[in-house]
Amino acid sequence: METLVRYLSHPQVIIDPKKEVPLWSLSEEGLARVLALNDSGALSGTTRVISSGETKAIETARPLAAGLNGTLEIRELMHENDRSATGFLPPDEFEACANQFFSNPSMSVRGWEPARDAQQRILAEVDACLEQPTTGDILIVGHGGVGTLLYCALAGLPIDRKYDQGPNGGGNWYAFTAEQKKPLSGWAPMETLYARGDGR
Repeated sequence: METLVRYLSHPQVIIDPKKEVPLWSLSEEGLARVLALNDSGALSGTTRVISSGETKAIETARPLAAGLNGTLEIRELMHENDRSATGFLPPDEFEACANQFFSNPSMSVRGWEPARDAQQRILAEVDACLEQPTTGDILIVGHGGVGTLLYCALAGLPIDRKYDQGPNGGGNWYAFTAEQKKPLSGWAPMETLYARGDGR
């Protein structure tokens, strides 16, 4: 039987320009969405929950791991693309940089980690996780940027922002099998996990 791997981006956060972006926390709306997913039972059969080391990802993953009576694995190198060179940017400025990030994968945009480097990093981390024996499904909780780079790598697609998650504040997912490592679909809101009932 194939192992289903779901990649889930963290949902809405509290935007705090005074705090380093990796330390941002989930907003009330974001946490409510996580708890609704937890209560739905849609992740039953998941035996491993793996999270980026960023606060918002951990705050997404921890309740889900607890609801599954599992342990939380934290992988520091699953973090979002490194944007520490600029720190917080106003929305319009951030979007402009993000567009350049995706359209010039080998280039560092204003000191950001290049998309190509971030893609190699997240792919290596996922491969390392999948090399470990697993008896059930796997949930990886991370971020929209590196999640999209991972999707492109698994799908054999060029890096392009058109494959990015939708503009709904995060909290999106896609799935692939550990054996085939090919996406089964594109990004979808986390609510579709229990609205559809099959998690695929």
